Amino acid sequence: MRKPTLALFYQYNPWNCSIGGIQTLMNSFIKCAPSEFDLRLVGTGYDSKQAAGQWHSESFDGRKLSFMPLFYLPDDNVRRLVPTSVRYTAALRKHDLSADFMHFYRLEYALATSSWQGEKTLFIQNDIRQQVLLNQDKSAILWQKFPQLYFSLERRMLGQFDQILSCNANSTAFYQEQYPTIANRVHAFSNTVDPEKFYPLTPADREQQRQQFAQELGLPTRTKFILFAGRLHPQKDPLLLLNAIAELQTQLQNTDAHLLVAGAGELDGAMRQEIDRLGIGQRVTMLGAVPAARIAQIDQIASVFVLSSAYEGLPFAALEVLASGTPIVTTRCGDTPKLLSENNGVICEERTPIALAQALNQILSHPECYPASACVAAAQPYSAQVVLGQVFEDMLERWASSRGSGVTAPAPQPRLAVASLP
Repeated sequence: MRKPTLALFYQYNPWNCSIGGIQTLMNSFIKCAPSEFDLRLVGTGYDSKQAAGQWHSESFDGRKLSFMPLFYLPDDNVRRLVPTSVRYTAALRKHDLSADFMHFYRLEYALATSSWQGEKTLFIQNDIRQQVLLNQDKSAILWQKFPQLYFSLERRMLGQFDQILSCNANSTAFYQEQYPTIANRVHAFSNTVDPEKFYPLTPADREQQRQQFAQELGLPTRTKFILFAGRLHPQKDPLLLLNAIAELQTQLQNTDAHLLVAGAGELDGAMRQEIDRLGIGQRVTMLGAVPAARIAQIDQIASVFVLSSAYEGLPFAALEVLASGTPIVTTRCGDTPKLLSENNGVICEERTPIALAQALNQILSHPECYPASACVAAAQPYSAQVVLGQVFEDMLERWASSRGSGVTAPAPQPRLAVASLP
């Protein structure tokens, strides 16, 4: 019997990708995919010499796969006049990439896939209702400017999907209420963490590596690190965090704290201007885009991780730092607050600089109240091997059931592009 084909669709390149929840989820799917699947990824290219619109045999994290870059995209952190999602969707229209199982990570892609044959699953990361209707920053997401257009397109396209998996409880309930005719296709889905990559150090190693990193940055060895890791994007509201760091220094007199900003994005310039305006240049280090392996090391030595977001789903970064033994300060958005207890984090009820500063100071001043063991315990149920293992098991059961007649259909074959791509 032939292997079932699983095709993943997203506008990224796993060998050269930015920090992001969707990217992390897809990387986990690739790594954990059992050998029973013929795995394919349709993404973007970062090597201009790699032919677009053609299949290439590749390997990622030890897993062999077929990879098709639709077009060259050297930096996915830069917002362009034509959104990357629009360009990706347009490129999809030039292909029939049908597979037995297809996983999509943007709704817009369905504009190009209505005729494709196979089981289709849509993954949703954020609280869509809050993202589109409630958030006041209209520059954050393209669809926020035209919410009625978004929901009109949504109604048109959701019927394509056999499953809609949401990692956000509010979005799960929203879709079930908004679209009762397909409510039985909407299910909750847990984001995951890889415990092989994210784990705590011993107290002695943690202290030694923290001091070493401080010395590398030219900082006193007593420095305590606050970590922000993610896109520099209005959704994450890093400007609010910078003002909290200023409050931490001026109002709360905490002179040992130092903010590490790991990530890139459209707010980079605005953040640097705000750092200068607030006079906190000695309290902040902009690390830029940081490789995933390096992020895992910083997770282990940070004193606290902070989420200042306006809206969220269940961020992978939150699971990763908890698995690394690091407590969290978060605004009350998304599902992160549901992970936290009194001994592994603090939830800010107000999205204000002073509220964030006070929460950060609480953890920095009383680290003994937030032991690594309590942080790790909160992340354990989200192990990628456990969560995704069940997803793949269910897929294989459906595949076996569909083949129950004993007749095996030929696998949809990877095809080369027949038209030039952008």
